[in-house]
Amino acid sequence: MAIKFNRSQTFATNGTVTAPSLHNLVDGLDIYQSLITDQTNVTSVSTADELLIAIAAGSTGDAPKAVTVQELFQDALTAGTYTNANISETLSYGTATGTRLVSTNATITTGTITTGVIPNLTAGTTTSTAATITSGTITNLASTTGTIATLNSTTGTIATLVASAGTFAGSLVNVTAGTIGNFSTTLAGDFTISQGTGTLGTTAVTAGSYGSVTAIPFITVDAKGRITSATTGTFSSTPADGSITPAKLSQPFTSGTVVASTGGTAIDFTGIPNWVKEVTVSFSEVSTDGASNYLFQLGDSGGIEDSGYNACGSNYVAVTTSTSGFPFHNNSSTFAQGGFIKFANLSGNTWAGNGNFGQIAGGGQVISIGGNKTLSGVLDRVRITTVNGIDTFDNGTINIMYEG
Repeated sequence: MAIKFNRSQTFATNGTVTAPSLHNLVDGLDIYQSLITDQTNVTSVSTADELLIAIAAGSTGDAPKAVTVQELFQDALTAGTYTNANISETLSYGTATGTRLVSTNATITTGTITTGVIPNLTAGTTTSTAATITSGTITNLASTTGTIATLNSTTGTIATLVASAGTFAGSLVNVTAGTIGNFSTTLAGDFTISQGTGTLGTTAVTAGSYGSVTAIPFITVDAKGRITSATTGTFSSTPADGSITPAKLSQPFTSGTVVASTGGTAIDFTGIPNWVKEVTVSFSEVSTDGASNYLFQLGDSGGIEDSGYNACGSNYVAVTTSTSGFPFHNNSSTFAQGGFIKFANLSGNTWAGNGNFGQIAGGGQVISIGGNKTLSGVLDRVRITTVNGIDTFDNGTINIMYEG
């Protein structure tokens, strides 16, 4: 066993032990470290366990004293500075009125800090008049009174920011959610906030209504969709002479491309729009190489229809009827015809035709045509041919005109 005591008093063999010698033996006794290190270690200390503390020399009653662990950490510490105290577990305390430095990763679960520096605050509610928070996360920051000189969150998020009274005197950065109850600032651009009220910038346009049944509104819109200019102009209900031309109508009067009638046994005009209500076919000096009567036929997307007509033609000498088309007389291959026939839509796909043609050869004649035809579809083509279908056109020009 290790030596635990050192004595400064010795005794001779078979010597005499006196009372003073015994006193010297006790007074000069030193205790070696092994007296403590040889003891069994403990893994935990309860609040009732006691420590022996040497009282500072010169103090009243400077004999060693016993103190429990609980008393040591609650009331036994007097005011002073305790450096390098590392508390790894959760620290919970009531009101700290002096200067307290809580190290990084400490968690404060309750209490009020009135003055001090908190390097890293991770949880809890802090009420302080002079505390400085240099890093950490603030889950809920509420400032109902007072002044926050500068609130700067450039690398994180303030989940809820409420300021129902008071002033943000400095910068307010990266607040992504929450409510600012009383906030005044000047923003760059067209929007300002004053005492919690947002205001759009004006565009110099006088408020009011623009345009009426006799006035046309003229407006200018900028890239942001705002009206920057608004005026009105007048118009007349009576168009000026010549201001409305066929090209300006939604269903305009249209003249086709003139066709030379100098070849073929039939001449077709196709592509007539479905909105057309009138079609006019005009002849100029038209003739064929035979004496067969001329024949006008109508058609739709299914092609030219050659039946179902109720039509006739007359040269005031003879009358020709036909169910194959609208006929008119051709007295001779040497007679050139001129004139027109107009087809008008009655309703649906039913069309009526009427026209007059004339010639000066052979003493002169006037030929009249009339009749009607119901198509199976919407009219989109007209054909000019002959009754026998084999005579060939050899002179003149033909064209059509149509309108809605």
